[in-house]
Amino acid sequence: MLEILLLGTAGARYVVAKQLRASAGILFNLEGKYLLFDPGPGTLVHLAKRKIYPEKIKTLIVSHKHLDHSADLNIMVDALTEGTFKKRGKVFFTEETLKEGLLLNYLKEALEEVVILRPKENYKDGPFVFRTTSQLKHTAENYGFIFELGDKKLGIITDTAYFPELSEEFKDCQYLIINVVRYEPKEGVLHLSVPEVKILLKELRPELTIITHFGMTMLKANPFKVAQSLSSELGLKVLAAYDGMRLGL
Repeated sequence: MLEILLLGTAGARYVVAKQLRASAGILFNLEGKYLLFDPGPGTLVHLAKRKIYPEKIKTLIVSHKHLDHSADLNIMVDALTEGTFKKRGKVFFTEETLKEGLLLNYLKEALEEVVILRPKENYKDGPFVFRTTSQLKHTAENYGFIFELGDKKLGIITDTAYFPELSEEFKDCQYLIINVVRYEPKEGVLHLSVPEVKILLKELRPELTIITHFGMTMLKANPFKVAQSLSSELGLKVLAAYDGMRLGL
């Protein structure tokens, strides 16, 4: 069983800057192995609060360069390599993230491997098997992710504007985690909104959807009420994430 711990659920700059929700990443535990996804600001602190030791985390994925997804990358690498004294760990991130220098060189050398993410490629690290989607519509090089869970799949729809082919990318996923920054769409803002998520869910009809990564308009609308409304209208199980939420798939 895959265990998921949502350390933080903040999206958009204001919610992150004010820490109205925690901006830490998502921790996956499969067969006793840990993968940390998008270590935003405060990830190390929230792991420490839960007595989860960074040196146990051997796999990190950074979906794209924006700070709400990557700010704690360096401190996490420093921690899991025990101050670079232990050569361990693997980091997956985009070429743009590498070129921007988000990972410091001395820390890069302490890792076992740095892997550059490419569109529609398959990856494996320990028990974690996943693939990327095509590049999403965002202001940075960014991909969605699909994790293999036996005969089922978990899709993570990271930051992106809506586009018609998006549902095709995740058509074989029984479970979804979706970043929903906005309550209503706004021209020029390359993030998903509730009406667009509704379109996706009508097409995909997953067994379970978790909405997360909320901006101010979502917080004002109350994510729990939004999830309840989506569930009732679509006849699907939709849950709103909260900081520290745990679930098993």
